[in-house]
Amino acid sequence: MSRSDARPRSSVTAQRDAPREVRVDRVACTGHGICAQLLAGRVSLDPWGYPVVHDGRVGVLEGDRAVDFCPARALYWSDRP
Repeated sequence: MSRSDARPRSSVTAQRDAPREVRVDRVACTGHGICAQLLAGRVSLDPWGYPVVHDGRVGVLEGDRAVDFCPARALYWSDRP
């Protein structure tokens, strides 16, 4: 008898559960500020209107929405800790 939780995790499950966070490509960013609106409390804007990420660890739906709505395509998912 084997327990279901003793099975090795599939690579798909491992990728989904891996820690991810939203980051900003500072070269691509044009300072629209939408990320600060969509990720309020985790991203703020500096005096010039560019994002400062305080905590990029967000939920998948919230992060996907911010990445999709970035007009400069400067937001991206990172797997690095």
